Amino acid sequence: MKAVIVSDSHGLTAELAEIVNRHRHEADLFIHCGDSELEVGADEIAPFAVVRGNCDFAAFPAERIEEAGGVRLFVTHGHLYGVKTSLLRLSYRAQETGARVVCFGHSHLAGAEQMDGLLFINPGSIALPRGRKEKTYAVLTIGGGRAHVQFYEVNGQPVSRMERTFSI
Repeated sequence: MKAVIVSDSHGLTAELAEIVNRHRHEADLFIHCGDSELEVGADEIAPFAVVRGNCDFAAFPAERIEEAGGVRLFVTHGHLYGVKTSLLRLSYRAQETGARVVCFGHSHLAGAEQMDGLLFINPGSIALPRGRKEKTYAVLTIGGGRAHVQFYEVNGQPVSRMERTFSI
């Protein structure tokens, strides 16, 4: 199972279309963790399972559950769970849903870490990154009891120093 995860695109459309085009033959799932600033039904957002961010006014859900490769993913933007301060509230909510992977954005800080059996993935931002110059998104590959997370720059270049593999 392969999922492409983006967040915080803040109105960008050509970049979203490029990412979908680049990965459409390999991805089973496209996830947008909010702040797309696009309307429901916009062509560029149509391939994505989308949640509503604090800068979105469209009627996207605040959170969603996706099942992929036998693994439950909890998707939210993060602003409702105070992710800029701590992942604790997000962790509690993910545990309530039975998720093993949490996809979120809001902070624009790309990263992947595992805590208490939960894998947290923030793809960063393809528009306004924080903490690094690269505008990033993530590709999650799940199989054989492992979760591999590879970050990419918006132009498709891998950010190899951020590549991580986790037992799941």
